[in-house]
Amino acid sequence: MAIERIVIVGGGTAGWMTAAALSRVAQGNDVTITLIESEMIGTVGVGEATIPPFVEFNQLLGIDERELMAEAQASFKLGIQFVNWGKIGDSYIHPFGAYGYQMGGIAFHQVWHRFRQAGDKRPIQVYNLETMAAYFGKFLRTEDYNKRDDLPPINYAYHIDATRYAKFLRGYAEKRGVIRREGRVTDATIDGESGFVASVTMEDGEVIPGDLFVDCSGFRGLLIEQALHTGYEDWRHLLPCDRAVALPCEREDGSGPPPYTRATAHRAGWQWQVPLQTRNGNGHVYCSEHMSDDEALDILVKNMAGKPAAEPNFLRFVTGRRKKFWNKNVVAIGLAAGFMEPLESTSIHLIHTGINKLIAVLSLDGITQTQEDSFNRLTAKEYNRIRDFLILHYNATARDDSEFWNYVRTMPVPETLTEKIELFRANGQIFREEDELFTETSWAAVMMGQGIQMAGHNPVADSMTPATIKGELDEMEKSIRFLVENMPLHGEYLAKYCPTRI
Repeated sequence: MAIERIVIVGGGTAGWMTAAALSRVAQGNDVTITLIESEMIGTVGVGEATIPPFVEFNQLLGIDERELMAEAQASFKLGIQFVNWGKIGDSYIHPFGAYGYQMGGIAFHQVWHRFRQAGDKRPIQVYNLETMAAYFGKFLRTEDYNKRDDLPPINYAYHIDATRYAKFLRGYAEKRGVIRREGRVTDATIDGESGFVASVTMEDGEVIPGDLFVDCSGFRGLLIEQALHTGYEDWRHLLPCDRAVALPCEREDGSGPPPYTRATAHRAGWQWQVPLQTRNGNGHVYCSEHMSDDEALDILVKNMAGKPAAEPNFLRFVTGRRKKFWNKNVVAIGLAAGFMEPLESTSIHLIHTGINKLIAVLSLDGITQTQEDSFNRLTAKEYNRIRDFLILHYNATARDDSEFWNYVRTMPVPETLTEKIELFRANGQIFREEDELFTETSWAAVMMGQGIQMAGHNPVADSMTPATIKGELDEMEKSIRFLVENMPLHGEYLAKYCPTRI
């Protein structure tokens, strides 16, 4: 059966990102795209931090960066600062760019380790532009310094107001033919022969038929779970946090927004700080088995950079994923597909990659089992890899100050993660599989930042003389220092480049 009617159930960030991307499919094809949402249903609103592929998503849509950032009150993001994770008092940054560059065909951290053993005391962070700019609150885009060959590029993402971003994309999508229907979906009709969803029924009785449905209804999974009973893989034994409280605040310190997200570990979870141009997004992710809602809110309020600007929003979730992301003619995107706590800002990224895979395998001639199987296999692999990276933050710790940390520090972890840790500990080796999201630098930053040390390094590094290594490292550090010294403060850059529209 040909696909002529695509119905997206749910708005918010997931729904409107899907609608905006699919509107390109409708251009030149006989396809209608309808998005159903209700203004009475709130959005989660915690996914305000992004990672670099999100920049590419908006570029692909032809969206002007300045306009997007002004409308979404956005700031730039160079990485994530982790506080109190390895042990209380520790701090490190997981940057978006690489440490140095490959030398002799091996990763930079291998060469750095070789030189450090020879007596050099410089930390690996001085060889990463994003880390150094973040520490000094500076920012500049690569285009601003004309891509000089002797200076490294800068990699960034955004902190955005997710609600404003969804509104911005709604305007984009509607201009390109997407039809919005206001109201709640109360029922779904299943075809008795194929098992496909034939239509959805609105609260006012209107029936909306479709050939392909995209479920962006959030945790509820109106179609993927409530209608098709797909099933859910529960990962709470590996990632036991199951609650969050979100609370924005106005900044009162007088400084501009820092160009990074902050994740501060507490007694039974962690707190996020996402700095927008006019306010901070804050939240506390915690484990209800070890902390009450009142205690979680109290910790959050006491550790914010300003007074609360709204009422607290309490959320419940189960970390994990659907057993199928594509079932019959329903594709789940966003929270309807699964929940990965926002520790590494992957929530919006998983929306993005879900949309990418859907467009890549989509055929308007109809839905095949091969399409469904490929989408499910690739998406499951992506969720599993992100899961392992999140577990690493909890498991690689020396903290023993609470039952929560004792549990995550000693719990059995997936063999795929154990293998990565043991290889790195032996000789710093990090194997990335296919299109794995997190880079060698990402894994190295978190492992070293949380106390996993390399016992050795790749023997190729031993073939390089200390003098050769020193020359390369000195020039690298010099270039980064020069660039950071000549960057404007992040707040100053925002004020000139993309001042917010209140």
